[in-house]
Amino acid sequence: MPTAIALVDVNNFYASCERLFRPDLKGVPIVVLSNNDGCVVARSAEAKKLGIKMGVPYFKIRETYEAQGGIWFSSNYALYGDMSQRVMTTLEGMAPTVEVYSIDEAFIELSETWAGDLIVYGRQIRERVQQWTGLTVGVGIGPTKTLAKLANYAAKKWPATGGVVDLRDEGRRDRLMAITPVEEIWGIGQKLTTKLASQGVHTVADLVAADPKSLRCRYGVVVERTVLELRGIPCAELEHLTQAKQQIICSRSFGERITAMGPMQQALAGYMERAAEKLRAEGQRCRHVTLFIRSSPFSERETYYGNQIATRLPIPTADTRELLDQIEPLLRRIWRDDVRYQKGGVMLADFTPIGLQQGDLFASEQQEPRSEALMQVIDKINQGRLGKVYFAARGPDTREWTMKREQLSPRYTTELKELPVVG
Repeated sequence: MPTAIALVDVNNFYASCERLFRPDLKGVPIVVLSNNDGCVVARSAEAKKLGIKMGVPYFKIRETYEAQGGIWFSSNYALYGDMSQRVMTTLEGMAPTVEVYSIDEAFIELSETWAGDLIVYGRQIRERVQQWTGLTVGVGIGPTKTLAKLANYAAKKWPATGGVVDLRDEGRRDRLMAITPVEEIWGIGQKLTTKLASQGVHTVADLVAADPKSLRCRYGVVVERTVLELRGIPCAELEHLTQAKQQIICSRSFGERITAMGPMQQALAGYMERAAEKLRAEGQRCRHVTLFIRSSPFSERETYYGNQIATRLPIPTADTRELLDQIEPLLRRIWRDDVRYQKGGVMLADFTPIGLQQGDLFASEQQEPRSEALMQVIDKINQGRLGKVYFAARGPDTREWTMKREQLSPRYTTELKELPVVG
């Protein structure tokens, strides 16, 4: 085990990415909305001070928020993904092991034998990430992942820490745990917080003082391991290798309700294209294909309808054309004309690594050798900057089913033509 584990987390990541290229928004409240400009999924520090809550539908707060000078953006996943990659690349140059935990945070291995004083090194990490990406990170250090998470919470909550907190010292740990609500612990959700409160467990210190075995009997092994980690006993090591995906899902809520099968088929074709591209990027072929469609579960004027259907392919494939062929016959079996559909999607599963699958003696057709080469060419084009290759199944006009993104910022780091021109 390493001497310590650090959690490096970008402060207010989505909002910070938007402000990074808009210096005129310094000090201005910023929120980023979910797909179709629905709910708040990210807030700047200024927006948090206004009392804006995560997950609140924007239409409920829009008038009040904008009257206070607040600005909102549609989710710009191209920008956030590229900035995330830049942060992670920076961290990889400063630590021997980096486990990317999410788009804006990573666990890294630290040791005093090569890093020296870990507080000082944590500040160096902050400085380099700031210098190379323009983004600010918090650094939490501890002997376990859970304690590193707790340290990161303290680094962000109290500016006096300078954005770096080390919880390897038991005395400092105890003082922090005594004033930290139990819901701030990694893996302790709202339902579990309520259950723990009924047992008199309100702070992290209360949880640590409880008997792990009795917690396991009442709440399961995850809570027991959490307590052990909070006591400084590692139960989860850094993952050196990314775990292979077991399934790939591509799904979106539609910008407008879909009432005809044609547009729905085109929407699912677009999702299938993306899913197939992800499948090939994983070096896999799939044998199981699922389609799902549904109306809005929150509409008071319409009866809810949701359904899904799956099929098993005779031969595993990663060929977009073969996957697209599944959409129309499957969709017909679950389609209803009297429904206004809000969402649809595809799921691929039952993976086989490319090059390892066996042919089917009883299949009328085998995987065509030229298929893989063609898909590679298409992927190479789509990953480049010269244009995109789309299949006819998605149709020429995507306006009916694509997301609403009324306040989408430019893709500053990945699209040269979207850079602002100063003249």
